[in-house]
Amino acid sequence: MRISLLALALALSAPAAAQLRVDINSGISQPLPIAVPAFATAAAAPTEAGSTAELGSRIADVIANDLKSSGLFRPIDRAAYTTTVAMPDVTRPQFASWRTIAAQALVTGTVAANADGGITVGCYAYDVFSGDELTRQGFVTTAAGWRRAAHKCADLVYSRLTGESGYFDSRVVYISETGPRSRRIKRLAVMDQDGAGHRFLTSGQNLVLTPRFAPNQQTITYMSYEGNRPKVWLYTLGTGRQQAIGEFQGMSFAPRFSPDGSNLIFSMAVGGNTDIYRLNLSSRQLTRLTTQAGIDTSPSYSPDGSRIVFESDRGGTQQLYVMGADGAGQQRISFGDGRAASPVWSPRGDLIAFTRFGAGRFNVGVMRPDGSGERLLTNGYQDEGATWSPNGRVIMFFRSARGGPVKLWSVDLSGQNERRLPTPLDGSDPAWSPLLP
Repeated sequence: MRISLLALALALSAPAAAQLRVDINSGISQPLPIAVPAFATAAAAPTEAGSTAELGSRIADVIANDLKSSGLFRPIDRAAYTTTVAMPDVTRPQFASWRTIAAQALVTGTVAANADGGITVGCYAYDVFSGDELTRQGFVTTAAGWRRAAHKCADLVYSRLTGESGYFDSRVVYISETGPRSRRIKRLAVMDQDGAGHRFLTSGQNLVLTPRFAPNQQTITYMSYEGNRPKVWLYTLGTGRQQAIGEFQGMSFAPRFSPDGSNLIFSMAVGGNTDIYRLNLSSRQLTRLTTQAGIDTSPSYSPDGSRIVFESDRGGTQQLYVMGADGAGQQRISFGDGRAASPVWSPRGDLIAFTRFGAGRFNVGVMRPDGSGERLLTNGYQDEGATWSPNGRVIMFFRSARGGPVKLWSVDLSGQNERRLPTPLDGSDPAWSPLLP
C-alpha cells in the first residue's frame, strides 16, 4: 500500500528554524517530554476503519508508542492534559497550556474523510517553549492505511528532532515457533515493526530458517527443508508464490540479497566443504566466492555492495572475515576471547553487528568494519540473530531463556533501551525491512 504526500491547502512551506533537538550521539539521560493529543477532525465522518474521530485517537496512540519505543521521547499521559485540541488549535496551539505540563514538544494533526473513501492525515510538530513550528506534512491514504500514516508522522517527528531518518514505517519478517523442542514447528511470519498487522506466510509443514527481505520489500529469501533437503527459496508477498532458486549439487542455506537486489549470496555445502556463492537472479549465473577449507557462511553485503562480511571456522574457531564482493582480499576482523558469528552490515556502513559466543553466553555486539571498536550491547543468556533498523540506530535480535521461551527483542546502539516485541508465539531470526515506499 502506498501513501501519497499531500501539499496541504495550508501551504506546507518549510517552517522557520527552531532550536529544539534531541542529541542522540551524546547519550540520553532523560527522554524528551512530548505531548501527542488525539488528532482533530472538523466533523466526525464514517470510514471503513471507523469514524475520523476514532481514527484521530488511534493515530495519536500509534505515534506516541512509536516515539516512546525509541527511548528518546516520553509521551505525557493524556490524563495530565489541561486542554484539548480542536481544529483551530492544530495550527494555532495554546502553548501556555502545554508548558504547564512541562511538554517540550507537541505533535498534533487532523484527520479528514475524502470523497473516494480514503482519508487525509495532517501531521504537525511544535517546539512548545519557543512556539516555533518544527515541521508539518500531509498524507493521503486509504482508510485501512491509517496506521502507516501514523508511522510516517512519527518518522517525520523523529527525523526533525534527531537529524536522522526514522524507522517506524517498516516491517519485520521472522520465524514463528511453537511446539516442543524436539518437534519444533517453524513458520515464516511478517508484521509491522511494532507488532501490528501480523500474519503467517507458511503453514509450518516444512521447517524454515533465516528469512531476509529483498530491497524491493516484495520478496523474501529463506531456507526451507522441503522434501528434507535444505535449499534456498524465494517468497513473493502479495501472491504467496514460493520458488526454489535452483537445483544445486549441495545443500544451500543462509541467503541474503545484494543491496540492489540483483544478486543473492548464500552458503552451499559441496564435497564436505561449505563456501559462499553468488547467484545472479537474472542470468542465473552462479559464482563461487570462497575456496578455503572449512565452513564459510552468514554472508552480508556492505550497503554500497562493494564488500561482504561473513563467518568462517577456517582458523579453527568461528570468526568474522571481510572480502571484496568478488571474493578478493579476504581478511579476518574479529579477535579477542570467544567466537564471533552471524554478522550483518549496518545500513549506514559504519558498523557490523554480530553474535559473540563466550563463557556459556551469547551476546549481540557491534564492531567497525576493520574489527576495531568492539562493544557488546546485550547481556542475556542467549542473544543472537541481529538485524538493523532502516536507519542503523536500533538492532533487533532474538533471546532464548534457559529452557524457556524464545522472543524478539530490540536494543539501540547505546545498549540502554532494551524492549521486547509482541508476537503471538515464540519468535526467532528476525529481519528488518527498509522503510516502506
